[in-house]
Amino acid sequence: MLTDLFLSSYGEIIKYHRKKSGLSRNALAEIAKVGKTAVFDAEHSKSTLQLATLIKILNALNITITFQSPLIKEYEELNRGSE
Repeated sequence: MLTDLFLSSYGEIIKYHRKKSGLSRNALAEIAKVGKTAVFDAEHSKSTLQLATLIKILNALNITITFQSPLIKEYEELNRGSE
């Protein structure tokens, strides 16, 4: 299941990026404006981590999430007209 795959790997991705950036958990927490426990929870793929907190951590590490589906192109075209 996709959810299981995501939950098992996002923490590893965050930890890898943090270490490659030369940041401690405390330094990343400060940059992301979250608690150091939130960084620990993210690196351990805790399912209870709030999405807003996860996004702050991802932004601090310049990691983006991309939505993909068979309908994304149609959705984007429809929304271009409403801008």
